[in-house]
Amino acid sequence: MTRITGKNRLRGFTLIELMITVAVIGILAAVAFPSYTKYLAKGRRAAAQAVMHNVGSRQEQYMLNSRSYYPSPAGSSTDLSGLGITLGTDVSGYYTITVTSDTSPAWTVTAAPRAPQTVNDATCGTLTLTNAGAKGASGGSTTCW
Repeated sequence: MTRITGKNRLRGFTLIELMITVAVIGILAAVAFPSYTKYLAKGRRAAAQAVMHNVGSRQEQYMLNSRSYYPSPAGSSTDLSGLGITLGTDVSGYYTITVTSDTSPAWTVTAAPRAPQTVNDATCGTLTLTNAGAKGASGGSTTCW
């Protein structure tokens, strides 16, 4: 029996070693990817909530200046430019923000998720914030706010 030593010794990976490595990477990716998408959805939800709070404070300033809430007359609008708010792509690409006012006077801000946020954050659904400070989520989860 001859033994290969020195320069003639072959080095490298066997096919089995390579397949085991690929399998381990696949398992890690299968575990990590859902966590990553939930993390992204949570970050997008936090950005939408920040915009909703900004709309709320701008609504109160609008009320001080014009004696009514935006949009005036009472109604509903997705155009927030009257409050001086421009949505970034981190929110506008994943949520539709709507502000509603009525004659009582009161206002409600809603953030309705758009695809893919509807799939990745189904437990929260549509978020709401009112002038009384009431926060809600149509998905029924209590951890959305």
